[in-house]
Amino acid sequence: MGEKITKTRSAGNIISHPSPNFGDRPDGCPIDILVLHYTGMQSGADALERLCDPESSVSSHYLIEEDGRIFQLVDEDKRAWHAGLGIWQGCQDVNSHSIGIEIVNPGHEYGYRPFPEIQIQSVIDLTQDILKRQEIPASRIIAHSDMAPDRKEDPGELFPWQQLAENGIGLWPGCHGVAEISSGISGAAVSPDEFYRLLEAIGYGPADSDEGKAKRTIAFQRHWRQNDISGNVDGECLAIAKVLASAITR
Repeated sequence: MGEKITKTRSAGNIISHPSPNFGDRPDGCPIDILVLHYTGMQSGADALERLCDPESSVSSHYLIEEDGRIFQLVDEDKRAWHAGLGIWQGCQDVNSHSIGIEIVNPGHEYGYRPFPEIQIQSVIDLTQDILKRQEIPASRIIAHSDMAPDRKEDPGELFPWQQLAENGIGLWPGCHGVAEISSGISGAAVSPDEFYRLLEAIGYGPADSDEGKAKRTIAFQRHWRQNDISGNVDGECLAIAKVLASAITR
């Protein structure tokens, strides 16, 4: 397949590598969610092939290789098939509302590793470029695991969400008007009930079992408390959740 290279103002060269796996967005449906994934395959070439295989029924709008190359697979105005079953801030059809970016990394199954800086810089450049065209709130720039915590782990606890927030992408305590976390976080036992209510206020879907609550807690920790993804609710988790919920609802 021939590849066409285009250039955007901030994201540099983008390689056109069309996937047949897309559809139309519903009439009048806003593009107001951005979902970041890791590919979770043994190589970027394998992931690119799968995302463009008509028999796979999966795709994303963009794929970013570990060397920083950006491939566009689906036009932004089309509905790519990347998110699957899930919910965020009450939206149950995330594919129709979102742009999906696949970031090459073998993932937890094949040897999860840190994301190269050149790759993250491409993520930042591309996302900043998307945000110039699409009105996507910071609270709706999410991990795949945020919207589908029962099924997904990506892009995982090694993904540098704080670095993105420092570049104006997404939410992080202390960045761009989001309050700092209190320095007096208590180490005392915390009732989880308030934390779970805050998770729903942030955007996580409701859980009807202890297992579901634990998976949502782990997804939250993978995004916003990456040094400890035990699934246990503590004072630090509660403090972070309060800050994030306040930033979203004010």
